Amino acid sequence: MRISTGGPWEEKVGYSRAVSAGPWALVAGTTSTVDGAVAHVGDAYRQTLTAFGIALEALERCGCGAADVVQTRMYVTDMALLEGAGRAHRELFGDVRPVNTTVAVAALAHPDHLVEVEVAAYRETRTETCS
Repeated sequence: MRISTGGPWEEKVGYSRAVSAGPWALVAGTTSTVDGAVAHVGDAYRQTLTAFGIALEALERCGCGAADVVQTRMYVTDMALLEGAGRAHRELFGDVRPVNTTVAVAALAHPDHLVEVEVAAYRETRTETCS
């Protein structure tokens, strides 16, 4: 099943925010874009919390929660931002401890984006449909 959160890039690029397949739920690259605007400009910590918050809401629509997260990825525009982004990750997933890859990239979709995240979750008893 495929779900949309109504983000502007979902329509422009033609992708789903989240897809569920069997016990898996995958969330596409997610930024801190809220109501079409970048939230928390200049603050990697708060952008990361917001992006993961959006991703976790999408996971919930697929029958998964933070405890089901097995993999995260963070894309940062500068590795110096890892301290703030990593702190947000630890606050959200410190007890879950999913595997994580963090990569520095030259740019993201908007110049004010500092962080983009992806999430994968696995839950054998997950419902088969996203809503």
